[in-house]
Amino acid sequence: MVDLMENIPMRLAQIIQDFSQSDGQEKIELLLDYAGKMPVLPNQIQHKRDEMDFVEECMTPVYVLADVTDRRFRFYFDVPAESPTVRGFAAILAEGLEGATAEQILALPNDFFRQMGLESVLSLQRLNGLTAILAHMKRLAAEYLGSNASLQVSKQ
Repeated sequence: MVDLMENIPMRLAQIIQDFSQSDGQEKIELLLDYAGKMPVLPNQIQHKRDEMDFVEECMTPVYVLADVTDRRFRFYFDVPAESPTVRGFAAILAEGLEGATAEQILALPNDFFRQMGLESVLSLQRLNGLTAILAHMKRLAAEYLGSNASLQVSKQ
């Protein structure tokens, strides 16, 4: 597992390890715990609700906003409480990738959730939604890198 964890930020690696050491029902309970711990949008983000990106590929209405400070990302999610598995996965990504760089986000394996054993407890449809959320986060990271590259070029 060490080789697979090479491109995974430390906090996310800890979460993956917690899940991988749990059995099927415990995995569901952990996911639901994360769903319950997902913070409400902070006041400074609530007024930006209309600026949040909609993850179209996910059947659940998922909105995400990336905040970048000193090249470090922080993601804010708005996911309905009626979708606890998707909400839990979004909370895992927000917590696990807090402070990650765009390069770290882009290096994250698309199927890292397999290391958590989630494919044994979630349907393929749910797993596709989880993959869509991560893909959207990677697009935001790539856009950030692209915009920074153009800023650096224009300064020269």
